[in-house]
Amino acid sequence: MENRFGFKDLVLAALVVLLIVVVCLGMYMIDRQQKILQTMQQDARVRTGLLRDMRNSLHEGIAFRDPAGSDSPTTQKTYPHGDPFGNLKAAERQPGFARGDWIIDNFGTKLAKVNYPIAGDLYAYWVESRILEGLIYRDPETLEYRPQLARDWQVSEDGMTYTFQLRKGVRFSDGSPFTADDVLFSYQLIMNPKINAPRLRAYLQKVKSVEKKGDDEVVFTMTTPYYESLDLCGTLSIVSKQFYSKFSDEEINTNPGLLMGTGPYRLPDPKSWRPGQRMEMVRNDLYWGEQPTFDRCIFLEVEDETAEETMFGNGEMDVYATPPAQYQRLLKDPNTSKHANHYEVESPMNGYAFVAWNEKRQGKGTLFTDARVRRAMTMLTDRNRICHDVFLDYAKPISGPFASSSPQADPNIKPLPYDVAAAKKLLGEAGFKDRDGSGVLKDASGKPFSFRLTYATGNATMERVILFMKDSYARAGVTMELDPVDWPNLQKKIDERDFDAITLAWGGALESDLYQEFDSSQIADQGDDFMSYANPKLDAAVETARKTVDVPKRMALWHEAHRILAEDQPYTFLFSRMSLRFMDKRIQNVKPSKVGLNYVYLYSMPNPWYVPLAMQKYKRP
Repeated sequence: MENRFGFKDLVLAALVVLLIVVVCLGMYMIDRQQKILQTMQQDARVRTGLLRDMRNSLHEGIAFRDPAGSDSPTTQKTYPHGDPFGNLKAAERQPGFARGDWIIDNFGTKLAKVNYPIAGDLYAYWVESRILEGLIYRDPETLEYRPQLARDWQVSEDGMTYTFQLRKGVRFSDGSPFTADDVLFSYQLIMNPKINAPRLRAYLQKVKSVEKKGDDEVVFTMTTPYYESLDLCGTLSIVSKQFYSKFSDEEINTNPGLLMGTGPYRLPDPKSWRPGQRMEMVRNDLYWGEQPTFDRCIFLEVEDETAEETMFGNGEMDVYATPPAQYQRLLKDPNTSKHANHYEVESPMNGYAFVAWNEKRQGKGTLFTDARVRRAMTMLTDRNRICHDVFLDYAKPISGPFASSSPQADPNIKPLPYDVAAAKKLLGEAGFKDRDGSGVLKDASGKPFSFRLTYATGNATMERVILFMKDSYARAGVTMELDPVDWPNLQKKIDERDFDAITLAWGGALESDLYQEFDSSQIADQGDDFMSYANPKLDAAVETARKTVDVPKRMALWHEAHRILAEDQPYTFLFSRMSLRFMDKRIQNVKPSKVGLNYVYLYSMPNPWYVPLAMQKYKRP
């Protein structure tokens, strides 16, 4: 067959291909130009909004900062509840003060998620507190409430209504304006039963309604009087309605990195962080107040304590929360003392460690349904020796959930003693005895007393505590098997109540509310009563205490709750411990406060720490 495809055809085909390429490039350029135009329009809207914010700010008298980078406010403000940036401004007056540099810290574990309001663990709160803000916060130096996203507030005489006037000229980190609608949305997001936020939802049960009066005033109405109503309403983290409403309930529940707020820092992308990525927060150039001191806040996930110590020694991280043995050793190390300061912090915020005994698993009672068994397990735990041998006396045994220095604690209640004979007697009454002389306790059917203790991997000090407990129980005829899991899987076990016993720690508070951890209503909906503990007397004492405004009467009710928990032992309350920390000497203005140090990781508050210019390692991008 004759080949009819000639040179002219080749040229024509090439021209067609070229035309297609030109058309595609043209379409690509048009699409790109549209995206650039959209970006320019968005930037223009933000800049227009910022100019409007400046006019509002000047009219209101609040400090305004040029997002282009100026660190000098154009005007000052007299605040009715104190300057929200008073501690930071005091740092600014110090001779060596400077902005810039990074602060690199360490979680010490794997971070599973930071999506507010879904994430509910300590490490997520550390991130959220730098990105999200509330209406007010508590000053660690004075313990007084300071304005944040609210500029003023009033409390009704009956303590049932809390009215907040909102700050004008505030924008979220994407440039969208902050209004009363965002406060309402933040409350409604948590209270939405389709959103997996049972912990936060439990805390807000006392709130009857949140209503707005215009764009810059909101009113919280309580269902009953509550001693922490101002804190409950005022410290609610505020998120952007415009941003979050773009996502379905399912997307909010499942996206691990959905986080954006008005705070001094932001995620590089507020919706794309994923587990395994480094947690890095950058300065929010649209921040409404005093610009933060550090350009970036970074958290590592180094779990091995030896590796963590090495990295701190090499200057790869700035903060090292150290176990006691390493702390005492490093105190004597000249290289460490040359480049680091040390801090021994005792504070109610440090909280306590515990073992929770699961009383119901898959709908059935367990070994620990009987309070006598739980009391016996506490009496088989030599907490004094743990505090001395493992924590070198930087920890002390506790009798309940309240700090010993707190007026909530009944001073007459002491930690149960280490008493093997008394513990065996209680176990015998509950049906567990050495029936064959083997030294192993068994029930009436001959089944040995055996359980698994679930705990998070990566903490060598707590693993020493757990092995110490295992040996102690074994000597009494009780077998404890070990169930180490990483943090994400530990959280899953908690949510599914899939464990025999679990050891964890709670952070502390100036006045603790026991409702979330011990009220029987919090067994359901993945609440924090994950050991299925229920005592109507405890529920009544806690509920009455929460609505008692009179302080002496409230303390008497907390004492009653303390006595009930000491008797029932839903937890073995292990110990409270001091926070032992080394910090690179670059980090200045670190000092004690009434709640530990003058910057509290769990508070949404300005950080007064800084690095002098001559000591800065990381240059501003």
